[in-house]
Formats: sequence, structure tokens, C-alpha cells
Amino acid sequence: MKKSVAIDMDHVLADIEQQMIKWYADQYGVLVAKETLKGKAEQEAFPDKEKLRKLLFMPGFFRDTEVIEGAIDAVKKLIEDFEVYIVSAAMEFPQSLGEKKEWLTEHFPFISWKNIVFCGDKSIIDTDFMIDDHMKNLNYCKGRGMLFTASHNANIEYDVRVNNWKEACDYLYQNR
Repeated sequence: MKKSVAIDMDHVLADIEQQMIKWYADQYGVLVAKETLKGKAEQEAFPDKEKLRKLLFMPGFFRDTEVIEGAIDAVKKLIEDFEVYIVSAAMEFPQSLGEKKEWLTEHFPFISWKNIVFCGDKSIIDTDFMIDDHMKNLNYCKGRGMLFTASHNANIEYDVRVNNWKEACDYLYQNR
């Protein structure tokens, strides 16, 4: 029987950080340098957290996001040997549901709709592994959590941290 892996979307598959930087500059004329985000919570890393939050509700924000380097090839490989689920706590941003589904269909067409979970609270997810960028999700992971490095979690200690998709795959294959 294959082991199961839950994979978060934002900051793990989708480069939301770069999207925030780009859209903040486009909408408000302020370019935030990526280096200044390191170790700061997303809402604290930008000059105006309310303006940042508004971006997350704008049509197209989640649809037009770039893919994290290596994610497509890694997930293609993983589905050969693991039961892979894409899991996103998307309910906070209801307009993101359709956009995230369209984004997945475009970039990860090999993932079945049956393996996509949009939820409000990831504590319901029961997989052998969970790859996520937020401790709030890994704290309730029923299996083995893997913290995927993003600027906002750079200063957080966690026993299984992966910095990229190569490291994520290496860890999964060593521990299956």
C-alpha cells in the first residue's frame, strides 16, 4: 500500500510570496524587496497589512501565480509511488476556490479532482506526510509534518524542514 502525502498549495506549489510582491507593487506603487520579508509574518512584512489582505480577495490573484521551481516534476514523480493529495485551506478566501482549481488544472493536470481538498482547517487531513509552510497546519498533522521553507517561516525551528522540492522528495523516499 502506498503512503499518502498532503501537499499545500500556497508557498509550496504556488509562489504566493512573489505574487504578493508583484501585485502590491502594481496596485500600490510600492516595491517590497524579497530580502526584507525573511522571518516576518506575511501580514507584517508589507507596509500596510490591510492593503495586502485586499490583494488576496482580488480576482485573478490566485489564478495567475507562478509555480514554485521543481514542483511540477516532483509531484509527477511522487504520484508514481505515493497517494498524493493537494490540500489548501482555501475557505478564508472564497473567490480563490475556482481560481485554485483552474490553476491546478493548468499546471498539475495529472492530479485527479478526487485528490484535491479545499478546506478551512487542515486538522481533518489524515495522511502519512504533510508538506506545508505554516506551523498552524503542521501542529495538527496526524502523520509526519515537513516544513517547506518560505520567508515567513525562516526563523522557525522544526525538525523536518525542506528548502526545495528536491529535498522534499529525498526525505519522502528515504522515509516511505
